[in-house]
Amino acid sequence: MDIPAFLTSIPIAHRGLHGDGRPENSLAAFRAAIRAGYAIETDVRFTKDKQLAVFHDDTVDRMTDASGKVSAFTAADLTSLTLGRSSERIPLFAEFLEEVAGKAPVLLEIKDMPGVKGEEIAEAIAREAERTPLAYAVQSFQPAYVKAYKKRCPAVACGILASGQKFTKADFGGSPIWRIKAHVLKYMSMNGSVKPDFVSYRAADLPFKKVNAFKGAKLCWTVHSEEEAARVKPYTDNIIFEGFLPAID
Repeated sequence: MDIPAFLTSIPIAHRGLHGDGRPENSLAAFRAAIRAGYAIETDVRFTKDKQLAVFHDDTVDRMTDASGKVSAFTAADLTSLTLGRSSERIPLFAEFLEEVAGKAPVLLEIKDMPGVKGEEIAEAIAREAERTPLAYAVQSFQPAYVKAYKKRCPAVACGILASGQKFTKADFGGSPIWRIKAHVLKYMSMNGSVKPDFVSYRAADLPFKKVNAFKGAKLCWTVHSEEEAARVKPYTDNIIFEGFLPAID
């Protein structure tokens, strides 16, 4: 399929353009990214009652005054929580779409959720996305989600997130096959089955021969400075950034 132009031409604001009192993945951060002319990267996951919320972490502990797994909160309870030391609240995916649709392109990360099948999450996201005029692409660390979304929405660019960092057993929830999962994540071993349209690799791990050999578009995350952007430029088509304001060509 054709890669949407924004995916390789417009710097992508990681969890919105946060900072200066704007928490990550808040409507304020998304509005700031729109004003600045950037594309937006954000995260989507299920609540307890299978509503879609925009939130990165598995738990609410880091970003709110509450504690517990996101999957233990209903949508109503989750969206009542404020983000950081602000008045901003956790948005539902529908609220995010209403805010950004037609204003900025979106790179949507589907969070890996144990027990949630690819077909289920792909259908839920696609149903809501199809209700709005949205230019978007999808990515995930979970190959099954990428494969399911490609099947559900063949016209949407779908990519694999990957990293060459040194993982531990704890990074994979204590899984007895954590070393296999780490190898798959580093070497994108499922690409032959998934056939992703792009890869999104951790900037700190570039250059990497498997990324260099990939024939589709190449993104990297998360770039924190102009110097880092210049270092990864030979190896990537675009950056997912935070903490500085990259130029828009």
